[in-house]
Amino acid sequence: MKLSTRGRYGARVLLDLALQEEGKPVPLKEIAKRQQISALYIEQLITPLIAAGIIRSTRGAGGGIWLVKPASEIKLSEIIELLEGPISPVHCVDNPNSCSRSDLCVTRDVWIELKKSVSMVLESKTLQDLVEMQKRKKVPAKGLV
Repeated sequence: MKLSTRGRYGARVLLDLALQEEGKPVPLKEIAKRQQISALYIEQLITPLIAAGIIRSTRGAGGGIWLVKPASEIKLSEIIELLEGPISPVHCVDNPNSCSRSDLCVTRDVWIELKKSVSMVLESKTLQDLVEMQKRKKVPAKGLV
C-alpha cells in the first residue's frame, strides 16, 4: 500500500497551516515555497479540504488559505480519506461482493487486519499531534515540514 502525493502533500500543506498564525490567511505561494510543492498542485488539493470545512480561502491581496477547525480536531485519517479515498489495501475489504471468494479467502482476512491497523494509526493522530512532533524535530518553520 502506498500513499499518493495527494495524501502526502495534503498532510504537509495542512501541517504548514497549523504551524502558522491561527486564523490568518497564508498565501499559497508561501506554502508552495516552504513545502517545495507547486502552487497549482496545492490549488487542486485544497478544493476537497474546503468542501469538507477543514480550510477556507480568500482571493486577492492578503488572501490565502487558513484552517477553520482547530488542529486538535482534524484527524490524519480524515485528511487521507478526503484526498486518497478509502484506506483499503484491496477492493474486496470494503466490498466483499466484489469477489466470489471473499468468504473463503484467507488473504482477505489479512488485508482486513492491515486496514484496521493503518486506520487505527491514522485515527489516533491529529494535526495537532503532527505540529507537536514537528516542533520536537526542531526544524525551523521555514524548513521542510
